[in-house]
Amino acid sequence: MPNEADTPIDPPLVDLPINTHDSGFYNGFSREVTIPGKIIVSLIIMWAIFFPVNAMETLKIANSTIIASFSGWYIYLVASFIVVCGVLALLPQSGRLRIGEPDGKPEFSRFSWFSMLFGAGIGIGMLTYSTGEPLAHFASNPDIIRGTIEASSPEAVRSAYMWTFLHWGFGAWCTYALVGLAIGYVAHRRGLPLTIRSSLAPIFGERMSGPAGHLVDIVAVVATILGVAVTMGLGVQQFVAGLHRIGLGDWLMVTNADGELTASAAAIVVALLLLVGASTISALSGVGRGIKWLSNINMGLSFALLALFAVAGSGLYGLKLLGVGIWDYIVTLPANSLTLFSSDGSDAGDALVQWQLDWSVFYWAWWIAFAPFVGMFIARISRGRTIREYIFGVALVPALMCFLWMGLAGGTAIDLELNGQAQGAILNTGISDQLYATLAVLLSPNVAWVVSGLVVVLLMTYLITSVDSAILIVNTINGAGEDEGGRRYHILFWGTALAFVVGSMLILGGIEAIRITMIIGALPFSVVVTLMGASIIKAVVYDLIRKRQGVPTTEEACLEWAEEQKVA
Repeated sequence: MPNEADTPIDPPLVDLPINTHDSGFYNGFSREVTIPGKIIVSLIIMWAIFFPVNAMETLKIANSTIIASFSGWYIYLVASFIVVCGVLALLPQSGRLRIGEPDGKPEFSRFSWFSMLFGAGIGIGMLTYSTGEPLAHFASNPDIIRGTIEASSPEAVRSAYMWTFLHWGFGAWCTYALVGLAIGYVAHRRGLPLTIRSSLAPIFGERMSGPAGHLVDIVAVVATILGVAVTMGLGVQQFVAGLHRIGLGDWLMVTNADGELTASAAAIVVALLLLVGASTISALSGVGRGIKWLSNINMGLSFALLALFAVAGSGLYGLKLLGVGIWDYIVTLPANSLTLFSSDGSDAGDALVQWQLDWSVFYWAWWIAFAPFVGMFIARISRGRTIREYIFGVALVPALMCFLWMGLAGGTAIDLELNGQAQGAILNTGISDQLYATLAVLLSPNVAWVVSGLVVVLLMTYLITSVDSAILIVNTINGAGEDEGGRRYHILFWGTALAFVVGSMLILGGIEAIRITMIIGALPFSVVVTLMGASIIKAVVYDLIRKRQGVPTTEEACLEWAEEQKVA
């Protein structure tokens, strides 16, 4: 770090030119980013469609070698994100810095801001896993594998929630917060383009205008498509299961090789046509209208469904699990965040390693792959907030909402199993159907039908919001930070591409095929996120020193300072 007493620091970079085409089909886009991104995603689709056997074999090999080799990298990297976000928020000097001009005001109200954070960030996964994950860890988690507690017993509930909250807590949201802060800080405070490469300008400067910057944005585009594909895959499966539950036909579901009911190929195609079509229409309306209003609807429906579980379900039991789960999560967070299981040659040791790969490593890779999309989106809607307000808002509020969902919905499901009322009807169904199965046990048939329909609508709005946001974010990256203008045909391309990635992978090998592809695709972007963490630390530290030295730190002040220097 420079000696601030002897070496005045230059003002920050406030201009990062990125060449974009000025006419034709790619008008307003960086062809060096857009075309390679489209080619890579198209090759993935063709590989899955035309070489399904080879694709599945390759994915299986990758699952047993590449992913296992990088499990430690994912575990320790996400732990470091939590530390960096905590330090930036809690230090008074950094926490007071504003993402934008010092006197700037937020663009959205806090309610709309929180709604968009939650709806675009993790709503679909929360619907699938609100019952699915507590029930899964109720049946198997590291304590059960070690033999210290019995599976599906009252004693297994507490540890089930500890591990559930680990996966849906600060690890996820600090990853998003860090990426969004690194982008938003330089975009809104320094006037750099709202794109991934700008976040690395504090380290690499104007070199991000060239090939290195193009590569960063290409990696971000591919990671975004694969990360959103996992979310869409989960959502489509649960959407189809819901349609089957409310009686729209047996053709929606088929029995797979393992004897489990899963979405049929025809149902997947129909669902994707409906959902991606609606998402594309919404994307054409822009962030201020389509996404904002859908996010507000999402939040309202979520609270209505939560109220149902609180009143008609095991509300008090769920709130108890919420309190105990949060306490256990906080107390064990340092140890569990840094624990990397290794095989000792025993069956239990191998099972622990596989459990961590199937759960923690999958989640950390998912959050990293999802981070360019969610981070860009959060950066877009967070202008004017202080770093402290931003990090606390992004890391705490959506995490608490996830915890509340899992406490009330998951707690009700577990309580119904423990008291014998469910008799295995919830535990023994697939994860995509467990929320509906819980409602079927809890409510009368007619009421369960109505509420299941509400869940289908809620899931549909979450899917539309997420895909809508993802399409806009991909075009923003390709458009060198611009999210307005002639984007119609590119919106159609990315909507279609997402549908083909999800459809081909689901039909090829189910959600497992998408999961493996996404974890591998997240690896290159994990390097970018690491650099983003170092970059935002440097940007904040140097801006604090500039403030002490009287050197400007914002775009407007830097431009005025440059004019004064010319006159002098």
